[in-house]
Formats: sequence, C-alpha cells, structure tokens
Amino acid sequence: MRRQTKTLYSAPMRDLAAEIAEINAPLERDAPALFRALSPLGRRAFFPPDIPSQAAEARSATLNGTTGQITDGRGGAVRLPALAAAFGDLPGRDLDQALLYSPVEGLSEVRQRWREWQRRQAPAGVASSLPLVTAGLSHALSLAADLFGGEGRAVAIPQPFWGNYRQAFAMRTGARVLNGPAYVAGRYNPRAISDALAAVPAGEPAVALLNVPSNPGGYTPDREERRATVAALLDEAERRPLVVICDDAYAGLVFAPAIPRESLFWELAGVHPNLTAVKIDGATKEFSFFGGRVGFLTFAVEPDSEAARSLESKVKMLVRSSIGSPVASSQVILLQALRQEGIAAEVEAVRALLQGRYEALKGALEKVDRNLLTPLPFNSGCFALIELPEKLGLDSETVRRHLLAHHDTGLISIAPRYLRIAHCSVDAAALPELVRRLERAVAELV
Repeated sequence: MRRQTKTLYSAPMRDLAAEIAEINAPLERDAPALFRALSPLGRRAFFPPDIPSQAAEARSATLNGTTGQITDGRGGAVRLPALAAAFGDLPGRDLDQALLYSPVEGLSEVRQRWREWQRRQAPAGVASSLPLVTAGLSHALSLAADLFGGEGRAVAIPQPFWGNYRQAFAMRTGARVLNGPAYVAGRYNPRAISDALAAVPAGEPAVALLNVPSNPGGYTPDREERRATVAALLDEAERRPLVVICDDAYAGLVFAPAIPRESLFWELAGVHPNLTAVKIDGATKEFSFFGGRVGFLTFAVEPDSEAARSLESKVKMLVRSSIGSPVASSQVILLQALRQEGIAAEVEAVRALLQGRYEALKGALEKVDRNLLTPLPFNSGCFALIELPEKLGLDSETVRRHLLAHHDTGLISIAPRYLRIAHCSVDAAALPELVRRLERAVAELV
C-alpha cells in the first residue's frame, strides 16, 4: 500500500510576488525616488502573515494560544521572583511587558512617546513616521543598510568617519563607500557628500550619511555651514535619488550657544521629491542609557500613510529575521523615564556636565604646540579630533601605542594621522593632563 505524504501546510502556497508587489505599490506611487533607492533586499522585504502577525491579531482573544511564551494563562508573565525583584516596584502591567516578548516593531507607548520627544523642536507640518524600535543605533544603521545599500550602491560618508559605517554598508551589503573630506584647511566642509559623489553618474541612486554632532569629530555646523550643507544636498538630489541618513546618536549634545541643536532631518524631510530623509536616534546617548540598546528608525513620511505601513512591513521583516524582536525590558525602563515630566531637565543636566568637560578640553588644546598637534574644530557631542601634522612623518597608530605603553593613556587612532579624544569619559579636571601626555608622547617620537 502506498504511503500518503503529509504536507506541512494544508493551505495553498501564497503568491509571494503578488504580496511583494502589494507592499511596494504605495512606495512606487507616493515615493518613487525612495522606491528607486531601495536595494534588491529592500524591494522584496515584507512582513509575512506568520506567527507574530497572527499573534498580534489575536491579542484581544479570550483564549489565545498563538505565541510561544510562557504566561499565567491570562496573558500575564510567569514571574520568577528573583527576576521580578530586579525591577523593584515596577507596576504590574509594565512588569509583564518587561518579561514578555516585545512586538517586532516595539512597544506602542514607547514609540509614541519617543516620537513626541523627537518632535519637541520640529517645525509644524513636517512629516515623520512612528519610530520603529531597534536593538541600539548600530542595529538601526544595519537595517538602513539592508534597505538602501546593496552590491555596488554608492554610499557617501565625510572622512574621517566612524568605522562601523563601513562594516554596516560595505562589508555586509557590498556597497561602495565613497569619501569626501569632512574638513578642508581645518574648517568644516559642507560639500563633503557632493565631493564624494562627484564621479557617480547622474540618475544613479545613492546614500549619504550625515552624522551631526559627529563621531569622531565632535562637530556640528553653524547656521551658515548648515545652510550650505542643505543646499549641497539639494543640488545632489537634482542629479539622483538620494537617501540621507541622519545619524542623530548625539542629538542635543551641543555646547556652543550659537550652534543649532535641532536635527538636520527636520530641514531635509520633504524638501525635495528626490531626497529621502531617514532619522536614526535612540536612548543610548540622549538618555545616557548605554546598556539599554534602545534605538529608533524614523522615516520622513506621515505616520498613518500607506507608505509608512509599507516601510514598517519591510523593517519588521528584517528585524524578525535577524533578532526576532527588540528587548522588552530595556524599552520598559526607557518608558519609565519618558513618562516623567522632569526628564528634559535631567537630560539637560547631563549635557551641562559634558559642556564642562568640553570647555576643559578646549582650553587645554588652545595651549598645545601646533607644530606637534593640530586640533580640528569641535563644539558638540562626545569627541574631539586631533590631526598629526604631515611634516612629522608620524602615523596615529604609532602615537596611540606609545601613549598607552609609556604614558598610561588610551586614545583611538584613525588612519592615517588622526587621534580621537572621548572627553565624555574623562573627568574635566583630568583633561589638561591628558593633553599634556599626548603632546609629550608626540614630542618623544619626532
């Protein structure tokens, strides 16, 4: 007798091509430049009607046997006393949220409250989606790379830059990282991205990374430089579909009174049909919550639009297929802060602490021998960048190793001749001594 073969699913196979086309249709119609800029993975990504989406539909069901998490049988968490005690007097509903799976897109209240936090100084009428929760800002960058990177895609980054950009875009997706100088003659270069894309044929989509305040430079453009930066990006958008990723990791950490604190995202959102603005931010630096790993990914589209739903579907698929869902406990901890009326004052207190360190470092660097060290302009964020004069014939890695071995001081070297000082992690009173050791180390190597 012939054995019958059982199939895993009795339902007919879904038409994946039709579902992908349905997800992409609003983007092709309402955001054609964004659609053209999507990578092959970005185009085919969509959140399928799998376990998480079916579980979401069943959340209000009296009997819910959808999600594979251990509950009390009524939707609450089964609380190990040792774990529950670590959350102190957290309210019961919040404790349940902390101990159970987060939705793939993040907890609804966290998303809503972070959007309110983002938009405190946003111009009225500028579109921004409901932020999607990510596992830190590096994860958000990785998601953006999946959406808009891909083999051969031009990605323009002012140089020097944070090395993880190369890992996220070039190493993971095969994109081409192109550089323009972040500084020219010791001053901020508003045309760095245009310089990087100069040889890319017109009409070819490209990605630009705008990190303000910057890592490693610790610089935010002044109002005139800001206008010139926006103008250069608009000129570039005349030539091609351009995705501008605003890496706002250090948002608000500005120390010079005349420097704008608002993200450039708000000036770029909706300003040109060929320019797609993407905002990456999070609690890491803004709330000094480094261990929490709560980041956000936001698009310059209306939150209830079909385009927003299409982008959310794509991001959710990428999250689901990599980390499953963002960490719930960190989101709940952040939520406690976002609910507090005095949170803005607490954030400002951290900024003021860093301003004291910035001023101490700035004062110490003003006294260094310019034949040995060239401090580049800095006014914000967590860092300052020092350039070794080319005439010395020294590379930054040699100086870094000598400084660590002979002066008990650690800095970051960035090829070929830059050293990054993270003043955020050094007491203000110790920063003049750090600068003295750096100057002495260079003198010993010359």
